[in-house]
Amino acid sequence: MAIITLTSDWGHKDHYAGSVKGAILRQLPGAQIVDISHQVPAFDLNQAAFIIRNFYRSFPEGTIHILAINTEAATDTPHTLVCHHGHYFIGADNGIFSLIFDDKPERIIELDIIQDSDYFTFPSRDVFVKVACHIASGKPLESLGHPKEGILQKMSFKPVIQDDTIKGKVIYVDNYENAFVNITEQLFNSVVKNRKFAITFRSPNYRITTISKAYKDVNPGEMLALFSTSGYLEIAIHQSKASSLLGLKMDQLVLVEME
Repeated sequence: MAIITLTSDWGHKDHYAGSVKGAILRQLPGAQIVDISHQVPAFDLNQAAFIIRNFYRSFPEGTIHILAINTEAATDTPHTLVCHHGHYFIGADNGIFSLIFDDKPERIIELDIIQDSDYFTFPSRDVFVKVACHIASGKPLESLGHPKEGILQKMSFKPVIQDDTIKGKVIYVDNYENAFVNITEQLFNSVVKNRKFAITFRSPNYRITTISKAYKDVNPGEMLALFSTSGYLEIAIHQSKASSLLGLKMDQLVLVEME
């Protein structure tokens, strides 16, 4: 049974998700369709990539992922199939693939699919579904298009190490309003080592000097920092909303300073 995941910026008000699911089931009645998120902010490739890179490995190899964010094709952003780590990713090569993967994808195919519709505003339904069903049916990938050497590179902001300070920024805020910072546990440990440190943001009053293992390591209402399953530094308030209460919005500067 084919597993097809959907990640989009469609929201839940409109017909888009239903149209795509219906198109899949017309071609593959037994397909298992999994909604990952339809609440990605419109056209926000960075937040979409954060979601995708943190869920896809939880699925079995052979899973097909439709990436329905900013999907219109152009000469420099063609519709593309990427095969990597045993998974299939279908989307526009608008930079999203480079944000998902840290290494070069194993196989890249620029799609050459004749869609059934004369309208070019809904490729998720009219192109990506055809590709997903083609893959799920076991047909050769070569007939979908031609090999592509690389993917469009979109540079995400990287942490900066300056003297005894790591400068990062908030890259994602989840539904609980926990704020994720683009500082990985590996980077943190390699720089901080066994030294004392302080995580600060907005003002010196917002200061965290320990890394917790779980939210319950502090009392309700207290702020904490920990490394979650995403591998990124996370700033939270136990049983409350860190983003709203601490002013941790997207792109907010976060410092790790060694003492």
